[in-house]
Amino acid sequence: MDKLLIRGGRQLQGEVRISGAKNAALPELCAALLTDQPVVLENVPRLQDVATMLTLIRNMGVQVERGDDGTVRIDASRLSSPEAPYELVKTMRASVLALGPLLARFGEATVSLPGGCAIGSRPVDQHIKGMQAMGAEIVVEHGYMIARLPKGRERLHGAAIRTDMVTVTGTENFLMAATLAEGETVLENAAQEPEVTDLAEMLIAMGARIEGHGTSRIVVQGVEKLHGCTHRVVADRIEAGTFLCAVAATGGDVVLRHGRADHLEAVIEKLRDAGASVNAVDDGIHLHAQGRLAPQSFRTSEYPGFPTDMQAQFMVLNAIADGPSKVTETIFENRFMHVNELVRLGANIQVEGKFAVIEGVEKLSGATVMATDLRASASLVIAGLVAEGETLVDRIYHLDRGYDRMEEKLRGIGADIERVKS
Repeated sequence: MDKLLIRGGRQLQGEVRISGAKNAALPELCAALLTDQPVVLENVPRLQDVATMLTLIRNMGVQVERGDDGTVRIDASRLSSPEAPYELVKTMRASVLALGPLLARFGEATVSLPGGCAIGSRPVDQHIKGMQAMGAEIVVEHGYMIARLPKGRERLHGAAIRTDMVTVTGTENFLMAATLAEGETVLENAAQEPEVTDLAEMLIAMGARIEGHGTSRIVVQGVEKLHGCTHRVVADRIEAGTFLCAVAATGGDVVLRHGRADHLEAVIEKLRDAGASVNAVDDGIHLHAQGRLAPQSFRTSEYPGFPTDMQAQFMVLNAIADGPSKVTETIFENRFMHVNELVRLGANIQVEGKFAVIEGVEKLSGATVMATDLRASASLVIAGLVAEGETLVDRIYHLDRGYDRMEEKLRGIGADIERVKS
């Protein structure tokens, strides 16, 4: 099992390239199932979750060609098996995104209940209710969602769908299904994340009729058929935010090429309040920081609020900041699992339910720590970059699910980090 060995204490300097967004690439690979014409995606990151999704759609009979330049060509004209089996999706919750496209195009789908990170329940009941509102018949049997259209119906029909909570994958599933549904679909309480907007732009390039994406109300007029397109995956705002926190923690000076400041306003505001200089530049973001930063209390919430996917990384900044802070996690009930590992490195953090109370310390010290989920693993890497001595991060397969060659990028801007075999 691979681990990361980090020797802390180096400032990060230079330029780093931000990859395409995992949370945009995964639904967009599924969106290619909506048409029998070839779809080309550019800027697709090299991640374990992407590899799993490609294996999944290949298993359905889809032709996939992947280039070394981040290009993926998908031809679903000969899709023969509208099924996402458990053995292919048990490590990846995004498998549920196959439900909408398969049901919309083929009138049937069998999708395993998804797996993924151990950071709390991610119920699929909202997906099921939405598809049922569009006319699908769905049963859950033996760990699978089995969906089909009623006899006599050839297409889903439009519907008014309002989810009980904001759900990104739910919004994406309904959005994809609605493009081929008969009539109008209105999504209320829709997710506003940039990845949802990017998916909508891809679908529009395929011939879909969508308005309101990027707001909480999306309106889709169904069409009979979609065609192929070429689409570039938007830059990964969480990867960019992670590198911003790493540079700020080490007192560095780095430009993030392809980073989108407009997608990270809540995080950048906190970094500026902490004392870092952060500015949008041509095709990127520039951050410069010096000395200990000021602690920042924050509360996670749906976009455009402070992202839950940045909570663990920013907590490292608070752990070495000059004073106390409080972090409130509102999205997932089990997303403080990185705290015990940060404490092993010398952090002073107390968890009380959905709150974490942090008292900044002057320094962290290296130790062996264990990643528990994707973003927790990133926080441990950042902590290792600033800790005195050596830090060994175990179970980095979590990291590989969502970060494209992270250790290579960090080495490129001055970190002393290497991948080692156990």
